[in-house]
Amino acid sequence: MMIFCLETITCALLFLSSFVTTYPADLEKGRRRVVHVMEDDTGAVIVQTAPGKVVTHRGGTITLPCRYHHEPEDVEPNRIRIKWTKVSDAFQFEDVFVALGRQQKAFGSYRGRVSLEQAGPGDASVIIHNITLEDYGRYECEVTNDMEDDTGFVNLDLEGVVFPYYPPSGRYKLNYHQAEEVCRQQDAILASHAQLHKSWLEGLDWCNAGWLEDGSVQYPISHPRDQCGRKDSPPGVRNYGYRHKDDERYDAFCFTSNLNGRVYFLKRFKKVNYLEAVKACQRDDAMIAKVGQLYAAWKIQLLDRCEAGWVEDGSIRYPIVNPRARCGGQEPGVRNLGFPDKKFRLYGVYCFRRNTDVQSTQAPQETTSKPANSTRSI
Repeated sequence: MMIFCLETITCALLFLSSFVTTYPADLEKGRRRVVHVMEDDTGAVIVQTAPGKVVTHRGGTITLPCRYHHEPEDVEPNRIRIKWTKVSDAFQFEDVFVALGRQQKAFGSYRGRVSLEQAGPGDASVIIHNITLEDYGRYECEVTNDMEDDTGFVNLDLEGVVFPYYPPSGRYKLNYHQAEEVCRQQDAILASHAQLHKSWLEGLDWCNAGWLEDGSVQYPISHPRDQCGRKDSPPGVRNYGYRHKDDERYDAFCFTSNLNGRVYFLKRFKKVNYLEAVKACQRDDAMIAKVGQLYAAWKIQLLDRCEAGWVEDGSIRYPIVNPRARCGGQEPGVRNLGFPDKKFRLYGVYCFRRNTDVQSTQAPQETTSKPANSTRSI
């Protein structure tokens, strides 16, 4: 990848290797691939970077790498402005962080979680602590000196799992905004196309179309059949395109990531109805598990339990990592038995207990003190 600098400044991304999942930021420094920076005969800077993206999980800490080379070298550091912005698929921009000299400011949900890495001259990298599901996406690093600027991009990916979801009211009942809400209620967000495509590559096969984060409607088919398009059509992610977010109704594809806690099947001598299940988890210093939490436990914590149980939305599910006879099919997955009458005492319950011994990591407090020779605001 080559980025040619402007006359006075060039910002060049140094991508991390494909899978960086360490918690402390200082452990990440030793894992970067070598990046060579050199000048050609014209004075332009040629940057050779390692391809890929930075990868972490919910609750983790990650560095978004960005470095710049400045010409001439003696420019006052306090005149350098560093700005990070999140860019959505719909080209909407969200301010994340800005720094000018010793002044630093984070915005919105990033307040208290983002700071400069400050690994030396020319380093515009930022560290994000306590990663959330909403942090997933594409970030722009912009470095400015007076009227000259240059930008680069970093993709932040999360380890996790995509799962299809429809509410108790049935299939194809959700407009886009309702799909966003039901995913949030189940400890998840609407999945991106990239996340759905990756899940399809891993074998996800689902014959119902669902909303994605960008407003498109898609569904993944690994085993073509007449009921799902056509049997003679190739496998792939079927795409209905961008649909009307208010008027059209589909299911949802949700995405969730690592849990700050543990999902478990509550052992009891008798089956319970839904209300009894909720109370049983509460008596065990836990809460009834959400659908997204059960999927995360299955995918990340390898929860395997051949016993059907209530979860928060009133459905009956159970996670299978190692398929076996009498456990619902030959493929691993989270089995869904639907939404029975909540009065039935036919099932157990899956509970979620949050960790209480995990200390949160926060960024240093931002400062707004102005350098003595600074006359510009951030």
